[in-house]
Amino acid sequence: MTEIMLRDASRAHGLNYVILRYFNVAGADPQGRTGQSSAMATHLIKVAAETALRLRPKLEIFGNDYPTPDGTCIRDYIHVSDLAAAHALALQYLREGGAPLTLNCGYGHGFSVREVIETVKRVAGVDFTVEDAPRRHGDPACIVAASRRIRDTLHWQPRFDDLSTIVAHALDWERRLMTRFPRGARNLAEIA
Repeated sequence: MTEIMLRDASRAHGLNYVILRYFNVAGADPQGRTGQSSAMATHLIKVAAETALRLRPKLEIFGNDYPTPDGTCIRDYIHVSDLAAAHALALQYLREGGAPLTLNCGYGHGFSVREVIETVKRVAGVDFTVEDAPRRHGDPACIVAASRRIRDTLHWQPRFDDLSTIVAHALDWERRLMTRFPRGARNLAEIA
């Protein structure tokens, strides 16, 4: 709906815009300044990192019978810092008079749920409980960004297109949260 509204405003009032379609944003600032701190997050990499750090008792895989190599969903994970860079490039494009544009923000390849879990276990150096659960209604087997347009138009060059790096940054952030907030408080609302 927001995309339709932006297109309408552009036609009616000459508003230029860049729509950035996010895929699965993950990781954290490599310098540890920021990261996801929402309570009860459902994003796989955050949930797996919390499980590796014993903040959750287990991780559930929702569906293991998809038409993928290992039966679990495949998703395109993008590092939050690469997404931030895409925003800066989009702003520069608009400041230079760029025409309205819609771009996918992803790497153009994906990883299965099981591949992500195994990467988290390897990078964290721990094993944790993983259980199969029923599929969630409406989950498609595979979602991967067609990202050639953002690369060509904005000359976007990802710096963190590596699942192990994304996971390492997410784990580092989760460790910082554990030491920063008392008794498991996971976000500002819980601390206030």
